[in-house]
Amino acid sequence: MPPQPEVSTHFRDFLKSFLGIIRILQILFGAGLWVTIAANKYEGFIHFVLFVAVLFWLLTLAAFFITLLDKKDLVPILGGDRWLLSNLVHDIAAAVLYLPAIGVMIYKTERYAYCNLEQYKHNCLYKVYLAAAVFACLGAVVYLVSAVYMGCRKCRGEQTVV
Repeated sequence: MPPQPEVSTHFRDFLKSFLGIIRILQILFGAGLWVTIAANKYEGFIHFVLFVAVLFWLLTLAAFFITLLDKKDLVPILGGDRWLLSNLVHDIAAAVLYLPAIGVMIYKTERYAYCNLEQYKHNCLYKVYLAAAVFACLGAVVYLVSAVYMGCRKCRGEQTVV
């Protein structure tokens, strides 16, 4: 049985929308960050970075699929008419918590800068932390752009995400 035309149209409309593309980028950068960290040895404050990355990756994934499937009315308290505001608060919280995560990754990257020499033959986490710092920066920028976009939509009085 083929999908209903209105559902198929909503899928395409959301995936082609600015917010749909931003959500996909958030999911990709978040996954890149936590996979990069989790695949290697980590300690100390890196646990906070991993917590932020996984938490907001899961929340963004949930928000993406709820919006994609147009099931926002099924979410208690946060759904329905409050879905745009809920997404805005989510993106602001993510952008704010990604900032200290970026600071931690930059600090760790600088601490391991000594082993970025060709003569250094031991295991070095410099490139891992550098890649994680880049993913964290890209993630923060995408969450910030999304928050500004949805804030503008909210100020114009719009109630829908798409």
